[in-house]
Amino acid sequence: MRRALIIGAAGMIGRKLTERLVKEGGLDELLLHDVVAPRPPQASFKVRTMVSDVSSPGEADKLVASKPGLIFHLAAIVSGEAEADFEKGYRINLDGTRLLFEAIRKAAYRPRVVFTSSIAVFGAPFPEAIGDEFLNAPLTSYGTQKAIDELLLADYSRRGFFDGIGLRLPTICVRPGKPNKAASGFFSGIIREPLAGQEAVLPVPKSVRHWFASPRAAIEFLLHAAKLDTAQLGARRSLNMPGVTATVGEQIEALRRVAGEAAARRIREEPDATIMKIVEGWPRNFDAKRASALGFRADASFDDIIRIHMEDELGQRTPAPQRGRG
Repeated sequence: MRRALIIGAAGMIGRKLTERLVKEGGLDELLLHDVVAPRPPQASFKVRTMVSDVSSPGEADKLVASKPGLIFHLAAIVSGEAEADFEKGYRINLDGTRLLFEAIRKAAYRPRVVFTSSIAVFGAPFPEAIGDEFLNAPLTSYGTQKAIDELLLADYSRRGFFDGIGLRLPTICVRPGKPNKAASGFFSGIIREPLAGQEAVLPVPKSVRHWFASPRAAIEFLLHAAKLDTAQLGARRSLNMPGVTATVGEQIEALRRVAGEAAARRIREEPDATIMKIVEGWPRNFDAKRASALGFRADASFDDIIRIHMEDELGQRTPAPQRGRG
């Protein structure tokens, strides 16, 4: 039986991943887990939902009791919340992950585990572009928790308890829905709110540069990781995902090109020292050669990231840019 489990299924990425798995089919059963009830989709195969805190004793054992062969571990509290609540961050992001890995080990089978890590595992000072050999030296509690999880993923894979792969995701943009507590939330907000006719607050200078991928690209990363021959990874089980580098100013110019001047004018600058301090320690650009060689593909431009949001979330199609003739 082909059985898959999504932990963190009620979140934005979890919902979109569920939709793709249902669309593609090929499963016998899909298990959806979160701390709030995931919405079960209409599917040609069995779908079960489970609600619990994976960091609570015994809950991870229940999740793997049916021995799902494919596990997507997406669950985490976001960066801003992990920084504000030290104990909660370590309980959910570290203890919950370790309890899951231990539950798989005790179940004595070898599933594929796709784990969503973060570029927050890196800390300044940075080179012009972070390569595959750059050291993990996070400057936030969230980044530290993800870095420890990566080490556990590699060790449990080395020992043969499961077949793991970690994806260091760029900041996912444009995130639909309401703002969350992520310190990076404004990167989406300055696009999402203006497109909805609302004012957006920009808490950092326009010179701030960051690394982005669309939700659509993130789902493709996860699906590709689920099928990848992990023998190609060797002992280094976590990968920097490809993305698009852009300054906040370049984001706004892309918004102006795609949606017009009125949208760009809905952004109001309001500096926030707390957010700026967090963002200053984040990576800005990558040279993701290893992931690209393994078949992971990024968005073409930030203009395309905006168009994807307009198509997937707003039902609006925008004309592609005209290519010059050589």
